[in-house]
Amino acid sequence: MNSTVSINNLSKSYGDVSALKEINLNIKSGELFGLIGPDGAGKTTLFRLLATLLLPDSGSAALCGFEMVKEYRHIRNILGYMPGKFSLYQDLTVLENLNFFATVFNTRIEDNMDMIRDIWVQIEPFKDRPAGKLSGGMKQKLALCCALIHQPKILLLDEPTTGVDAVSRSEFWQMLKGLKSKGITIVVATPYMDEANLCERVALMQSGEILSLDSPSGIIAGFEKDLYSFEAKDTYQLLVNLRAYPFVNSVFLFGQSVHYTDVRDDFVLSDLKDYLKSKGQDHVEIKQIVAGIEDCFMALSQQNTVQE
Repeated sequence: MNSTVSINNLSKSYGDVSALKEINLNIKSGELFGLIGPDGAGKTTLFRLLATLLLPDSGSAALCGFEMVKEYRHIRNILGYMPGKFSLYQDLTVLENLNFFATVFNTRIEDNMDMIRDIWVQIEPFKDRPAGKLSGGMKQKLALCCALIHQPKILLLDEPTTGVDAVSRSEFWQMLKGLKSKGITIVVATPYMDEANLCERVALMQSGEILSLDSPSGIIAGFEKDLYSFEAKDTYQLLVNLRAYPFVNSVFLFGQSVHYTDVRDDFVLSDLKDYLKSKGQDHVEIKQIVAGIEDCFMALSQQNTVQE
């Protein structure tokens, strides 16, 4: 089954703001692919283009071999799209919403139950409840059912776990794994860096550009600097002091710790400790750590800013 997504030099601007800058991307059939980046990275614009809701300024894209602009009607029949904002009918019940979307695609719930069964069993007890009265996690599951009711070949999920609790996030990703086993190509946009590790491949995005494209382990393997975690009683002063160090390469705050890299490949850690002591910080806990996806994203963002 051809359920690939091919994007070639796709660009989109809103006035003077470039939302996407010549995006090139090929997503394989049956792949669980992640678009990872903060608000303003261009994820939603890319999804709206692929869903044929927007026209590109330049470039092209093909879904399942259908050209995005010329064959948009075909694409709408083979695509499932779950927007970031809950957009179902709040005053209709769960079952009424599902029946409505089935009717839009000229099908019936019963004909597609195999596709949504694992999700439906979780929301069926609430089938007569208005959608607007559901919890965040249940709204998420209903929206996913509605996006799947016509058995799409490609599923676009725009920040599906934003605003839901940790348990619902975990359940949602388990559902995606089940859907992947059915051969659907799944593309998930998320600002949560930790969710990158749940994808087979990811594209790290910022300001309408792709900073890196690889498997999560491949992206982490590309982090070349030694990385250190610093913790002190006065985190803010620690951050200020490290940023003022003459040989600093990068300094980023991660919760209660500060992640640091040095411009030198052979720097001596004791020199940095002495520097912090001279600034009045005698009790600093320092340990070398392995980079995560967020460290890689911050490093790539810094490189991209310097190049610009």
